[in-house]
Amino acid sequence: MIVPQMIRQRIVPGGADHLPEGLHPVLRRILLARGVNEPAALQLDISRMLPPQQLAGIDRAAQILADAVRDGKRILVVGDFDADGAMGTAVAVLALKWMGCSKVSFRVPNRFEFGYGLTVPLVDTLADDPPDVLVTVDSGISCVRGVARAVELGCRVIITDHHLPGEVLPAADAIVNPNCAGDTFPSKAMAGVGVMFYLACVLRQVLRERNWFSTRRPEPNLAALLDLVALGTVADLVPLDHNNRVLVRQGLERIRRGQTRPGLLALLRASSRDYRYVGAADLGFAIGPRLNAAGRLEDMGIGIRCLLSEDRAEADSLALQLDELNQQRRELQEQMQDEALQQVKQWIARLQGSTALPAAVCLYDESWHQGVVGLVASRVKDAVHRPVVAFAPEGPGSGMLKGSARSVKGLHIRDVLALVDARNPGLMSAFGGHAMAAGLTLPATQLDTFRECLLQAVLTVLDGATLEAEVLTDGTLEPADIGLELAVLLQNLGPWGQRFAEPLFDGLFEVLQHRVVGGSHLRMTLRPQGARTQVEGIAFNHMPEDLPPGGGPVRLLYKLDINRWRGSETCQLMVERIVTPPVEKTGKR
Repeated sequence: MIVPQMIRQRIVPGGADHLPEGLHPVLRRILLARGVNEPAALQLDISRMLPPQQLAGIDRAAQILADAVRDGKRILVVGDFDADGAMGTAVAVLALKWMGCSKVSFRVPNRFEFGYGLTVPLVDTLADDPPDVLVTVDSGISCVRGVARAVELGCRVIITDHHLPGEVLPAADAIVNPNCAGDTFPSKAMAGVGVMFYLACVLRQVLRERNWFSTRRPEPNLAALLDLVALGTVADLVPLDHNNRVLVRQGLERIRRGQTRPGLLALLRASSRDYRYVGAADLGFAIGPRLNAAGRLEDMGIGIRCLLSEDRAEADSLALQLDELNQQRRELQEQMQDEALQQVKQWIARLQGSTALPAAVCLYDESWHQGVVGLVASRVKDAVHRPVVAFAPEGPGSGMLKGSARSVKGLHIRDVLALVDARNPGLMSAFGGHAMAAGLTLPATQLDTFRECLLQAVLTVLDGATLEAEVLTDGTLEPADIGLELAVLLQNLGPWGQRFAEPLFDGLFEVLQHRVVGGSHLRMTLRPQGARTQVEGIAFNHMPEDLPPGGGPVRLLYKLDINRWRGSETCQLMVERIVTPPVEKTGKR
């Protein structure tokens, strides 16, 4: 961490508390600190899913698809090249096949050839034999020209997306996007796969009303797609509001029962995860990166074929390919990340020792890979706690740069890029994204100009606010609470994720024993200060020199975890940070 972090305890607000009386006091504290004070927020059964009909445009989209299914029309699903887009594409293809569509296929644009979304060059490849209906997944809302070209070819176009729209909407036959202006759908946080799942639910209802299903064509159980919905939702890092928590919880429960796609099981095996105990973190940190590696380095079609496969041997083979691509991605990312952080350190040195970094950071190296710059931007953002844009050449000999932006809480990066565009029309060739992540294309000759324009836009949006880095904890635990019982309760309270952060605790411990495992991880036997009990802990990417000299007490930021080994379960601490030397705990704000 280059910028110092303040460690603060989450505020537990006063006021109404209608949570169950018998709730463990630690769980009560955690929930209240996350704004949960009603029992209904803890109910995550499928009946709590928001009604799909509330999504604007969904009925029209379903009617168009129902006509196409009935008439045997050809439907092409065009997805995005990340895990969310891959999951949404798989959901669309499977749902349409299960509902009797005999002519459904998919395309995912190769990011190095066509770029993001439904671009004109991509649509032009369909000109000789265009589909009757074209459905976008996790993209399309900003593809005005691509949609126009598809309509010109005679396609009916349905856009399903969740990205923020621009000033002009594409002239599609139907648009389903909860973030479009005027849409009253209560959850604006749904991932692209969630939007597609909702459309599949309404399509089934329309076909049911048309008496489409029969003994020869049974009505499908779309709950069988919730494993893919959960994976795409977690992997896309969308906020886990109540509706998303319902979708993820239901998907996780199906996976734990083994009611999941052969490809997902193959990916779990490839990442050494036991499907019976899979959690949201496994989807986000083990499965999602393996799928994303295909889109970053090669072709996301590999990931989609893995998820569509019904054959275990084929699924295992494709999962192995994805695992190998992920290893390549990790090696490339580590190299680029080291180079990026070196640029930042040199930048600080040029500031004559001052650690006051600019409010925005732009990084570029001509050797960088455009498929990995987003990950680099994210890591550097974590280190400097500022919005970061990392650029790579669009391709060999190209005069264009592909940029990936990542932001910090409270700074909407797409709004910042929109402000840059408004002040400097034509500076960026294209841009789009979310509050926390965005992408853009820029002429290489304009990099210095963009860097200055970005800084000024960020300063305008901040309007005097500071970029102070902080870590929020859920306070200390009594020694009696550091055990398996609370670890299980916390696990059952999930899924945890964006905007519903997994509990992080803060405490002083004595290190009774320690050893290095796996070459770079520190396993420790710990005793809470002032207690007699012991607990095991592991700190990934830490070494003995991170411990305080002389064997004194150490301050740890940690999560409670369940270690399963040879049929037994024990509590262990997943140490996120070793704070040395120990200091007085920062109080509540």
